[in-house]
Amino acid sequence: MRILDSKINKILVLVASIMSIGTIGYMGLSHYSFVDALYMTVITVTTVGFGEVRPFSPEEKVFTIFLILTSITVFGYAVSAFSEYLVSGKLFDHFKHKKVEKQIGKLEGHTIVCGYGRNGKQAILKLRNYNKKFVVIENEKEIIDFLDSEDILNVQGDATTDEVLLNAGIKKAANLITALPSDADNLFVVLSARQLNAHCTIISRASKESSYSKLKIAGADNVIMPDKLGGNHMASLVTTPDVIEFVDRLTIEGETTANLEEIDVNELPKKYLNKTILDLDLRRQTGCTVIGFKNPDKDYIINPEADSILIKDSHLIVLGRPEQITKLRQLF
Repeated sequence: MRILDSKINKILVLVASIMSIGTIGYMGLSHYSFVDALYMTVITVTTVGFGEVRPFSPEEKVFTIFLILTSITVFGYAVSAFSEYLVSGKLFDHFKHKKVEKQIGKLEGHTIVCGYGRNGKQAILKLRNYNKKFVVIENEKEIIDFLDSEDILNVQGDATTDEVLLNAGIKKAANLITALPSDADNLFVVLSARQLNAHCTIISRASKESSYSKLKIAGADNVIMPDKLGGNHMASLVTTPDVIEFVDRLTIEGETTANLEEIDVNELPKKYLNKTILDLDLRRQTGCTVIGFKNPDKDYIINPEADSILIKDSHLIVLGRPEQITKLRQLF
């Protein structure tokens, strides 16, 4: 896309230069007014064959020959370049890219997902199910074509570069998930993203134990090790199978339903601020139960007391059946 922009800019500069040279030349050689000089330049470079403002001197004829030959070369190059991009489909890709740029530019509070591998796909599926806005960064052209066919906003490029992250709207993003296969690449993404947006929540994938601390130091809020999680999960199915199966049903029951929901106290009606969980009365209003409380210091309280105060910047973790969670979302 950058090459196409460069060629279009080059053509525009060449055409503007020809028009400027012609206008200035006629004003200097023939002492024409600006309008007459521009008129002579236009009819000369377009070869429409209209008559001169007045008969030419030999010097003016030589200058006109030079202007005609130069303009033919420039316009020939312009037509050739335009035809090349039209036939190859790159011109269509250019305009599609500009359209996507505008859509991404309007996003705010969205999530950026770096990499459409196994983990990236799972993250995107979850985000779609929760109707969250997101942009995918991917380098492979085939994957980009697939994402386009699925109407998924995407940016093609290397996620480790600042330019690509900026194109994905990192400065206005609320979250970034980097699920690239290389820990080194994920580290670069975390460093760049944290520098560009200090308030963005960054979640990174890691393959090696040694990468965990490095990613945390670089600025990742959470570091996930899929292989370790998978091994722990399988072992837990042996040691506490019923508990794990129950938790799995809570978190992944169905593709579009949920049993757990997070409530930001700041987004509740103001009348509930500094009130208690009992005052919120979720059980009676929705059937849901508060099973967790996260205070502003990010400390979690499991099964909080009913008299716990709903202070600013705290969060509630709520348990309920899918229909109860739906009612909860509608009310709050």
